Amino acid sequence: MAGTIIITGANGSLAIPAIQHLLNQQPDCTLIGTVRNASDSDTNTQTLRDTLSHFPSTESSIREVDLSSLPAVHSFASSIASEISSGTLPPLTAIICNAYYWNLNKPLETTKDGYEKTFQVSHLAHVALVLRLLGSFGPSGGRIVLFSSDAIWPGKNGLQKFPPAIPDDIEQLAKPAADDPVDVFGRGFLRYANAKLAIVMWMYALNRALEKDPQLNKITAIAINPGNLSDSRALRTNTPSMLYYLSIFVIRPLRPLLRFMDPTMRTAAEAGADVIALATNEAFPGERGYFTMLKKDESSPDSLDEEKQRKLWAKSAEWAGVGAGDTGLKAL
Repeated sequence: MAGTIIITGANGSLAIPAIQHLLNQQPDCTLIGTVRNASDSDTNTQTLRDTLSHFPSTESSIREVDLSSLPAVHSFASSIASEISSGTLPPLTAIICNAYYWNLNKPLETTKDGYEKTFQVSHLAHVALVLRLLGSFGPSGGRIVLFSSDAIWPGKNGLQKFPPAIPDDIEQLAKPAADDPVDVFGRGFLRYANAKLAIVMWMYALNRALEKDPQLNKITAIAINPGNLSDSRALRTNTPSMLYYLSIFVIRPLRPLLRFMDPTMRTAAEAGADVIALATNEAFPGERGYFTMLKKDESSPDSLDEEKQRKLWAKSAEWAGVGAGDTGLKAL
């Protein structure tokens, strides 16, 4: 399936093996990977660049996009749309919304756009990107891949101190009050879990809108819980030293044993292969909805609240700065 595939957070633990798998399977695709820092001073970006160098026949590029800046996201989306309309790039076949942010070491952080940082980078930036680029898919459609986590289920993740929930005052998602009581780790993880919950709920609303649109109904959206990745950098990034050492000395070496207790424990490469199978419609072609790894699944009860899905859909577009004239959807 020749076409353009965008992956955000392209220098991440899952993204690099996913890209390698994609280009082995579909070297005729055009790949655009976004990163926060595209310079060689970023060792992860350099690893991405080294990976791409093994596929010289594939059209690929690394674009610097700071997802904590909505103007930067809109500028990138406009550029991609222009390149596709001019024929410089082929139409989109997939957008893989892989990038995320968390910080379990610091109190609440706010972006220059005025939104809570975890929520903006993980959710709002992708809302802007996806809605702005729906009209840049080809007539055969394609797939939007969003990322979830077992953190959306109350009590399911061992790092959870507070259960995830969409507040009645939905503005609190994007502009929460200062943490009270102060629990940097617990509240930081709650912000991450709520962002993942919002992503899943938005996915359901996006699919309803796509299905009603005769020009876009061949685009499908899925949200995947890729599993608990033993070799991910996540537990070593913006986390207490306890989690860093747990990742290095327990989780990685004992992964085969831990898998008996947690069947979703696996490597980033295994998860990356599943993500690409879904993104390219090789797996579950034309289907929509929630997946745990490569299994169609039901998401948490809270995520299935359609009234809150509708509220979140409307507010997400508003927060992301996307109006009716900014998207290919007939009805936003």
